[in-house]
Amino acid sequence: MESIFSPTVYYTVVWTMIGLAVVVFACLLNVTAGYGMMYDRRWGPTVGNRLGWMLMEAPVFVAMLLLWLLSGRRAEAAPAVMGSLFLLHYFQRSFIFPFLIKGKGKMPLSIILMGVVFNLVNAYMIGGWLFYVAPAGLYTPDWLLTPQFIIGTIVFFIGMGVNIHSDHIIRNLRKPGDTRHYIPRGGMYRYVASANYFGELVEWSGYAILTWSLGGFAFVIWTFANLAPRARSIHRRYISEFGEEYDRLGRRYILPFIY
Repeated sequence: MESIFSPTVYYTVVWTMIGLAVVVFACLLNVTAGYGMMYDRRWGPTVGNRLGWMLMEAPVFVAMLLLWLLSGRRAEAAPAVMGSLFLLHYFQRSFIFPFLIKGKGKMPLSIILMGVVFNLVNAYMIGGWLFYVAPAGLYTPDWLLTPQFIIGTIVFFIGMGVNIHSDHIIRNLRKPGDTRHYIPRGGMYRYVASANYFGELVEWSGYAILTWSLGGFAFVIWTFANLAPRARSIHRRYISEFGEEYDRLGRRYILPFIY
């Protein structure tokens, strides 16, 4: 049986995922995932938000770590650094972010399951490339000194910073016991409805640049396909709740001045 890390299988999966991202984007423009601000009990059984986020994000952290440790390239410097950046993001999302969540919100198990599948495929696209599929000798230690790695890493950390700061703003909109919604302000919320999503999109764009890989760029396409429709829904929700107060702020959905 052909190895799942053969170039033929790998590129088939990646191009299939890129095609599916277009379909998912179109679908999510009409169907809003029922979690967070857009929670909908019709999505089925739920668990608490903290546990839900851990269940959804931790598998990709474990999967990438295993892909790294089981690879013959595990001691190579450049793949190790790039793999570590991926793990840094998911360590924060799996083991820090959930414990910062306030309130007693719920997350549907159906959303968690879809998130796990999506994340594991992304681990395959990124980790499979770095540690198995990339041509031998591509990622030498000199790669860490290339313009694409340096620029991509700067963009990656800028995006991570925007994402974490934006989440901080959202968490502190309410006082204890308050259940109302408020308009987030400050940071990149000056320009977009979902600054946290904008930060994540910037972060993975940086990662695609620093790896300069098809799998990395496929991840960016999927990030946009997943988050842009949700940012659009959140924008419309703010307009329905706050009317002119929000509308006059002139924010876009997820990309400042563009979309």
